[in-house]
Amino acid sequence: MIAREQRRPDVVRRRRNFVIARRFVEPDRLVFLDESGAKTNMTRRYGRAPVGERCNFYTVHGHWKTTTMVSAIRRTGVIAPATLLLDGPMNAATFLGYVERCLSPALRPGEIVVMDNLGSHKAAGVEKSIERAGAS
Repeated sequence: MIAREQRRPDVVRRRRNFVIARRFVEPDRLVFLDESGAKTNMTRRYGRAPVGERCNFYTVHGHWKTTTMVSAIRRTGVIAPATLLLDGPMNAATFLGYVERCLSPALRPGEIVVMDNLGSHKAAGVEKSIERAGAS
């Protein structure tokens, strides 16, 4: 299934421009940022058991814990100072703090930070903090 928005003329034009522009970007300038989360209530819904036996397992019920990990990587590997393990979910204020204290100091002038369009990534101050480090 493909999102219908991908066929809009403005999206098609932006994608075409991106494909053209990326030909001129040196791979060593790229820094990719992503986050991932896990909850203690993430359990399997299906399992296996011997024929004729029921598959039983126990899981957390009620209160659960969320853990978030955010990190940045360049062609040469993970940017160690730019990795954060957070006890809880990521929000705009936390992400801005991560960018200011962890990511920006590890960036080199001229690097290009690539991230998805998660709402917290669009927080006020994120782009400026990256630009102050000489990156974009």
